[in-house]
This record gives sequence, C-alpha cells and structure tokens, in this order.
Amino acid sequence: MKLRDLLGHDAAIEPAIAALEATGLALDSRAVKAGDLFFALAGSKTDGARFIDAAVAAGAVAVVGDHAPATNKVPFITVANPRRALALAAARFFPSQPATIAAVTGTSGKTSVAAFARQIWERLGHASASIGTIGLVSPKRTVYGSLTTPDPIALHRQIDEIARDGVTHLAFEASSHGLDQYRLDGVRVSAGGFTNLSRDHMDYHPTVAHYLAAKLRLFRELIQPGGAAVISADHDCSAEAIEAATSRGLRVMAVGRKGNGAGAGIRLGGATVEGFSQVLELEHCGRRYAIRLPLVGEFQIENALVSAGLAVGTGSDAADVFASLEHLEGAKGRLERVGERNGAPIFVDYAHKPDALAKALQALRPYAKRKLVVVFGAGGDRDAGKRPIMGEIAAENADRVIITDDNPRSEKPEAIRAEILATAKGAREIGDRAAAIRTAIEELQEGDALLVAGKGHETGQIVGGEVLPFSDHEAVAAALASGVA
Repeated sequence: MKLRDLLGHDAAIEPAIAALEATGLALDSRAVKAGDLFFALAGSKTDGARFIDAAVAAGAVAVVGDHAPATNKVPFITVANPRRALALAAARFFPSQPATIAAVTGTSGKTSVAAFARQIWERLGHASASIGTIGLVSPKRTVYGSLTTPDPIALHRQIDEIARDGVTHLAFEASSHGLDQYRLDGVRVSAGGFTNLSRDHMDYHPTVAHYLAAKLRLFRELIQPGGAAVISADHDCSAEAIEAATSRGLRVMAVGRKGNGAGAGIRLGGATVEGFSQVLELEHCGRRYAIRLPLVGEFQIENALVSAGLAVGTGSDAADVFASLEHLEGAKGRLERVGERNGAPIFVDYAHKPDALAKALQALRPYAKRKLVVVFGAGGDRDAGKRPIMGEIAAENADRVIITDDNPRSEKPEAIRAEILATAKGAREIGDRAAAIRTAIEELQEGDALLVAGKGHETGQIVGGEVLPFSDHEAVAAALASGVA
C-alpha cells in the first residue's frame, strides 16, 4: 500500500516518498519485517526514536514520528500526532469493519457490557463478537488476551479478520489508556456506552479530571455523527458524560434508576433478589417490562442496562432485547460462582480496585447469612494509593478478610500486603495465594459466602519479571478436590 494512501492527509509527503510501497506496519522495532512502515512513538519510559536504526536494519521502508533523528537511512515523515497517525494508518491497511460497532468505557463493567452486548446480538440472530480484557470472542475464533484495548495494529487486524469472517456486530472495551493513546481512532463506532467512574489508574493519569477526560474522548471525538450514547445515569459524573454526548449531537440514552424511561432511555423502576437472579422492572419509551436477570449484584443490573441500550441504540427491537436479558451469562471471572463447600457459595471476581471490591462484596452480602469472607491482594507497580482504601473497604464489608498476593511484579510482596493490612483491621495475612484460597475454603461453614477477588479470568501471577502459571479458578477447584469439601 502506498504511503500516501496509508497516511492520507495526516502528513505532507514529497511525491517520491508518497509513492513508496509499505507491505506492513510496525510500532515495535523487534517486530519489523522488510517493507514495513515503522512508527517511532514516544512513551512514558522510552522514546521510539531510539529504535529507528534497529527498525531500518530490519528492513523498514520509512519511519513516521514527531521529530526526525539527526541522520536517517530511509525517508522520515513528520506528523504532529504519531499515535493517531498509526491508528488511522492501521484502519486503512485493515479496512474491513463490522457494520455495527459499539464501544464501552468506564472504570468497572466494560468486560461484562461487551460480553452482554455480544450475547444479546447473538440471540437476535446476528453474527457477533466482543474484544476486551478477556480477549477476542467471535463465532469462528476466540483468542484470549490481557490488554483491555489492544495496540492499534492488533486491534484493526482483529476487526478486519472478524469482519471478513462475517461478523456484523462488534462490542469492545475502550480503556482510558486506549482512548488517551489514540488506539481506537479509525474504528467506525456506531454507539458508545459509559458505565461509571471511580479511582483507578492513578499511576498513569495525573488527576481524576484527566482520567475522566480520557474516557469522554469516546463521546467527544470517536462515535460516528448521529450515533447513540448510552450513559448510566446514576453516578456523580453521569451529567458530564451526557453533556459530552449532547454537545456532539449524539442520541443520548440515559439508563438506570435515573434513566429516561418515558423517552429513549431505560429506567430501572425496581429490583428484587430471587435466589441467584434479580427481577427487574423496566420502562422504555413509556412501556413497562418485567424481566428476570440471571445475575447477582446491583452493578450487574447497570451492566445489563448499558448493554441493552447499546443494542436498542443500534437498531434492535427493544422488546426482543429485554427478553434476551433473561438468558445472559456472566463474563468469565466476573462474580462467577465457581463452587461451594458446606453449602457456602464460592465466587471469583476480577475486582482489583476500590469501587469494584466494594460492589462485589455488597452484591454477595445477601448470600452470607453467617460470614462473608474475602481473599484479595493488590498489584505491584500500580497505583499504590488504592491499597489502604481497599483494606478499609474489605474490613467494612466482609466479616473475615485474608490478605494475599496479586501480581506483585517488581515490588516486595510483603510491603504491598502491609499497606493493605494497615487499614484492614482484624485481617489475616497469607502471602501464598493458593494457600490463602485453600485456608478460606477449609474454614467455610453453612451460611457463609466466599469472594476470591483480584485476578478473575487471569491465568498467571506476575512475580518480578516472570509470569508464573496461576488461576483462581484452578486454585479453588484444587482446594475442593483435595478432600476439604
């Protein structure tokens, strides 16, 4: 593909250079192949310009960046925003996209909303896919991953592949990192969803205002003109999300207890817990619906309503969408019931931030007639400020707390645990995560409920620079199979 076609109007290119052919794109010099166009991106830890020589040696036909090196052996193309230029080039290089694309952002709930939207569309007869923290899920290929929003090349390649597979409807997670780093630019987003905002990623975002602004880029810049904006209306920042969408002229659908049930939104009139399900009273366009949601927790109601709004906002019949909610299955590792001991249910959840931990514990409180038990830790090399907050939340919302390790990375695990323990009064410390889970299960009695929080779907424990195999699901299963049950 000629450079003029890849870069469009993002750069002024001399005719001779514009006519050069690129056979691929690369942002990592180690992945460059002969004929690739290399993008030298400046990061928080290093400058991509340092790797230009390596990229050229590997066969890069040209380099794109915001500042040229002193010498260069291949053409250097200067652009004001190399990250955005990369995303748009990737969209041109991988041009196929599903006709209907929904993106969801927010601190918590993105994975569930994307999975729920995919399930709703599937039930309505559409070939559907989702992309996010648990990877790519589609009818013909499932690829498990670890990044909420992949890099632009990987993202657009995946979107192109599933579109060529026949996928017509896609829901994907839009992380604050992905939005701030322009990874999603070039995706033709039909509708955007906003769940909530709470403390997270303060190791990346300098302020909460910066964090929110990154999220709102979805509505201010990326959703196609005339697209739908589905906003959970029950949070402090909901008004800012609605204003961002309104200022673009998007079709706003407010959902939740403060949702606009008389209009295009969805209002939650009431919710009643029945076993491991909840009966919801909904109103949309003045019409009332009663549905049984087979999920636990108030936050799952929010996720279900945002996903329903995305389906309705992209043209699906409301009655059919609400009926499909009765068949939803929770995303892997999202308040997932994975077993029981002495009649006490055991749940695994990805909650690794304060608000998510609080919501998960509050959701399980009705199922703990005796003791609510939680096992959790906090990641290393991440926002350390949330550790004492999570300790306090655990102590306030659970009856028994065990602090353990969760991806300590380069930090000393005992130091991380100490920061949590400082506010988790009465908590026990068991550093070995498998041992902590086994101990919690051994002590379960009838009337208890156990939450193993932090890792969810993950299958590795990051210690130092090494990823050791570890799964909360497998640790629970091993404890139950060892004879303690």
